[in-house]
Amino acid sequence: MKQGKAIAARIGAAITIGAIRALFAFLRLLGPERSSDLGGWLLATASPLIPVNHVALANIRATFPDMPDAEVKRIARAAWENLGRVAAEYAHLKTLFDYDYQNPERPSRVEVAGIEHFIALKDDDRPGLIFSAHLANWELPAICAQTYDLETTAVFRAPNTPAVAAIVHEIRSGAMGGLAAAKQGAAFAMQGVLEKGGHLGMLIDQHFTRGVVVPFLGRPALTNPILGKFARRFECPVHGVRVVRLPDHRFRIELTPPLELPRDAAGEIDVQGAMAMMTAVVEGWVREHPEQWLWMHRRWRPNMIAAGMLASFDHSRAMVPVFKAT
Repeated sequence: MKQGKAIAARIGAAITIGAIRALFAFLRLLGPERSSDLGGWLLATASPLIPVNHVALANIRATFPDMPDAEVKRIARAAWENLGRVAAEYAHLKTLFDYDYQNPERPSRVEVAGIEHFIALKDDDRPGLIFSAHLANWELPAICAQTYDLETTAVFRAPNTPAVAAIVHEIRSGAMGGLAAAKQGAAFAMQGVLEKGGHLGMLIDQHFTRGVVVPFLGRPALTNPILGKFARRFECPVHGVRVVRLPDHRFRIELTPPLELPRDAAGEIDVQGAMAMMTAVVEGWVREHPEQWLWMHRRWRPNMIAAGMLASFDHSRAMVPVFKAT
């Protein structure tokens, strides 16, 4: 019985992978603009029927309590459209980034603001941390770093479906630098990257059960403290990077200057305060372009906040484990 289920699971996974590859082949034939339009239209059209659409609507209403309901629904639909575009753009991930910083006037799909900070990170012979959020096509900064030889490891959460995760990892591996899955024991590998003078890039705008409590869009939220802990341990620069989706199928990548993170009475970086500052930057991004953020995620979980507040003090004092890369 178990063997039969295992065989069926393998067959199902193979069929799923084959179907996704066929879909991506079709999207590559369409080209990046038409495939993005198709993916955006399909998900925006289907969004009212998607069960978690009610999560998106509730999150937007809680963030903008005075917003007319028609505008709430418009933002939710636009967020689904953006997600559909991102999904379709995976078929073109290797070629989507076309900015040339040596010829910035050359017409391109992508423009970069703050390229001098990317160059400084590459040349300073120090580890560095880069935080980001699920805005526009959030995969582009890692591709930008790889294109210009900035040694960066992108920390990612794999999709729940193994077959989809395998395809996404295959695509990311061909377009980006190092990749580190956010799973048990990942902190050791991440610390090893920094000890070698590398850089870590991480999305910080999703719920993390064992996180620190920080304010986000008017409500307390649990946030992964790992970047704050690494900043405290390594005393390295911390930058934010976001992507903005522009008209005519274009994008702008913006890298902030290094943040001046808050410190405790002993002069060390305060972990919870650091995460609150990074999250405040993300909040500004979301408020500026709410239609480009991932509202359908259950970012706020009030039933977990009380326990998170009790744990936040321990997080703010704890250091990441010492690990020597070999």
